[in-house]
Amino acid sequence: MSSENGQRNAIDRSHGPLPVAPATPPSCATAHEGRAPQRYSLAYLTLFGVSPPALAHIAADAGYDFISLRPIYMGLPGEANFDLSANPPLMAETRAALADTGLRVHDIELARIHDGLDPRTYLPAMEAGAALGATHLISSIWTDDRVFATECYAQLCDLALPLGMTVDLEMVTFASVRTLSEVLDVLRGARRENCGVLIDMLHFARSRGVAGDLDVVPREWFHFTHLCDAPAGIPETREGLVHTARDERLYIGEGGLDVAGILAHLPEVTHSVELPHTARVRELGAAEHARRCLQSARAFIDARRASQRAH
Repeated sequence: MSSENGQRNAIDRSHGPLPVAPATPPSCATAHEGRAPQRYSLAYLTLFGVSPPALAHIAADAGYDFISLRPIYMGLPGEANFDLSANPPLMAETRAALADTGLRVHDIELARIHDGLDPRTYLPAMEAGAALGATHLISSIWTDDRVFATECYAQLCDLALPLGMTVDLEMVTFASVRTLSEVLDVLRGARRENCGVLIDMLHFARSRGVAGDLDVVPREWFHFTHLCDAPAGIPETREGLVHTARDERLYIGEGGLDVAGILAHLPEVTHSVELPHTARVRELGAAEHARRCLQSARAFIDARRASQRAH
């Protein structure tokens, strides 16, 4: 499989020059010699409803390296439509914001696989994302027809490959594919070179995932994580699972998830901070919430790296 840098270079050739992501400040590197600085992306769901240009400026001001966008409209209650492929002015504004801030788009979402899906309907959004530098497409499965789901996932991979994108399948505890083993069944069935598995700290923990099981996953299937925290207890209802996932995740280290234990079984990859908390955004404002998300993530990762160096 191509590396993330290799995929990005392929996009550069296909879509023209893109703004270069700023170097991580020295205070954030905290890596021993030969270790790459940790990179962070601001996930769309963290600031649900914020437009792509505004997200870029907020992320840059807070110190993120990338942003993650949702150009595929999902039609959730209160959701704004940021379909860049159908909105040339918004696409132009987003390009300008990225050029102004020096950020790139890291990944786009959400290619939901559901009954009756034609994966080609996602292609315009994928092309728009790739034009902005995205090298990863998030997907999840919402049909119980596993054969159909695997075929659709394979088609998504085929559509994404010429764009230099991987398709990273996420387990979602209130969808049809809820566990790591189910995700791996789909990836092994699809047998595509640009497949990937996305580990979201919340969904992995609430699927009762065992961190050691991550060791059997090919390392090249891991491209980035969704970083967050939450209470250790698992809600007993679907409504409870949905509420935490979309409205009340916690800053890293504030909750009870075994984030360190999960990360110990993953390679070092970019962390997309997906940490929606409706009440805090209302109280603090979008920019301050984004800043605190990154502050908690950096503090946690820096402390973890320092501990590893000490041992």
